[in-house]
Amino acid sequence: QGKQKKARKYAVMKRMISLRDQRINEKERAKAPAKKKEEDPSAIKEREVPQHPSCLFFQYNTQLGPPYHILVDTNFINFSIKAKLDLVQSMMDCLYAKCIPCITDCVMAEIEKLGQRYRVALRIAKDPRFERLPCMHKGTYADDCLVQRVTQHKCYIVATVDKELKRRIRKIPGVPIMYISRHRYNIERMPDDYGAPRF
Repeated sequence: QGKQKKARKYAVMKRMISLRDQRINEKERAKAPAKKKEEDPSAIKEREVPQHPSCLFFQYNTQLGPPYHILVDTNFINFSIKAKLDLVQSMMDCLYAKCIPCITDCVMAEIEKLGQRYRVALRIAKDPRFERLPCMHKGTYADDCLVQRVTQHKCYIVATVDKELKRRIRKIPGVPIMYISRHRYNIERMPDDYGAPRF
């Protein structure tokens, strides 16, 4: 009464004639693969090395100096509000110099999209002390915009608390990162001559 086991049939593929087969016309026959030229071991190999910007002195950036231009991220403004920190004043306390917070069109669009709950962040972002940077690219993905901007121009400090964005910016030499810790601003990868001491 048990079920009879049937041999499973697999799809049989039609046998195809090889394109190098002698029975195919000479014109339609596939050419034999050309042998690669053996590389001369004594020949000079050419390879492109990415050119580092001249402003970098070892891992430090000589273009950085007061007044500091600080690119602000969306979540940096939100976390500053939660920690009850005045953005411009706290930046100056951290770096002991004049700071100009810069906000890109992408970041502004992100805050506007967040709606009514983030109206305080929007009011702070529209502060006249903030410098507005126009964006020329399509879309409003702020992280890509900030990474692209600091790769091209090494004169900015990036203010963010986003782990993913921090990881991407650490790969770019000479770009310091400002973050929030213990209810105050801190900075990493900054020359010791500038700014607040690390904690």
